[in-house]
Amino acid sequence: MRSVYLRILLTSLATLILSLIAFVMVSQFVALRSAGGDSNARLGSLFLQQAVDAYQSGGPEKLARQLGQFRSFLLMQNYLTDARGRDLATGADRSKLLAVAGARIGRPKFHEGHLVVAFASRDGRYRLIVVFEPPVTLGQLAPYYLLILAAVALLCWALALSVASPLRGLARAVERFGRGDLTVRVNSRRKDEIGELSRAFDQMAERIGTLLEAERRLLQDVSHELRTPLVRMSFAIELVRRAVGRHAEVDRLQKEINRLTELVGTLLQVTRAEGDPSSGSPEQFELKALVEEVVRDCAVEADARGCRIQFESEGELTLSGERELLRRAVENIVRNGLRYTPPSSSVDVRLALFAGGARIIVRDYGAGVPEDLVDKIFHPFFRVDDSRSASTGGVGLGLAIAQRAISVHHGVLRAENANPGLRVVIELPRPDAL
Repeated sequence: MRSVYLRILLTSLATLILSLIAFVMVSQFVALRSAGGDSNARLGSLFLQQAVDAYQSGGPEKLARQLGQFRSFLLMQNYLTDARGRDLATGADRSKLLAVAGARIGRPKFHEGHLVVAFASRDGRYRLIVVFEPPVTLGQLAPYYLLILAAVALLCWALALSVASPLRGLARAVERFGRGDLTVRVNSRRKDEIGELSRAFDQMAERIGTLLEAERRLLQDVSHELRTPLVRMSFAIELVRRAVGRHAEVDRLQKEINRLTELVGTLLQVTRAEGDPSSGSPEQFELKALVEEVVRDCAVEADARGCRIQFESEGELTLSGERELLRRAVENIVRNGLRYTPPSSSVDVRLALFAGGARIIVRDYGAGVPEDLVDKIFHPFFRVDDSRSASTGGVGLGLAIAQRAISVHHGVLRAENANPGLRVVIELPRPDAL
């Protein structure tokens, strides 16, 4: 049986039917035990003695009156017979009922929906056959059993549908995803295991979609970015072949090789950040010490450009994560500010705390970014001015790496024009707020 829906439905119905059968069997068993109990045995012996006394003292007529009194008090038929089963009140043959009661006197038996039990006198001459009239027969209960069966069957159908329907939806989503529709999501709101499975699929689909999109974007951008240094290297090789003094050309080749090496390393880092953020080694570190380290490392570059870095801290916060990745992100943002801030000015770096975590604010005093391009500066290989070379504007990966690194730490990175300059804000949550 391949259908989960049919399996659940049929299993539930089979369980219900077996439960009804077990209920009937237990009811009969309880009735047998109660009819064959000591109290009923003593009561049967008492009725037998009274019936025998009535028959011996007044004959069949008095016996019939006595048995009628028994029937008026209890829901049962009573017959006093001889040892062969002849009814002493009416003369009818009760041998079949006596045979149903069996050789074990006092033990009840079921016969045609009735409970039959026989009691024998001490001298063995008389038998009292008692036929209990059930207050409600099985045939009378059948419509109610069928009603219960229908109600429970409806509930079983709803249960099977509630389990099978989301599984079918999940199967269709997996099939569409397998055919290449990377945008498909289940978006289940269930709180049970099926909802957890659906959300796990959505997370997997989101991660795979991100990986594939990053791979396509990486291949496109790498082919574009590697073209220029390769052309320059080819041109430098031709110059080396023709030139007498080849030191300058060799230096140029070494410079291009170093740029390619740095570019490949940067590409690997951004691909790692986009593909598997959890592959790093998390550690505890102080955010203030990390920012101070970045400021010290960038101070030399600031002096070379004729500007300075001003750092201000309002508190301390301990974070858990990949320290080197976050340090590289902050460093990329600070170096980006140094690249565009004019000489004799400064890059302001400020660490501030708020209720949910900390903010790192980096501001330069350059020309800023056009408002319609502010959100695009975090895209890989994006440059505000496409005409700039890598020596003046970088390859456009620094802020992209920063955004992915901060996202790995559950933070937010945004930029805004400060007029003059650009303000980049990093927001990092406290570990206990995650």
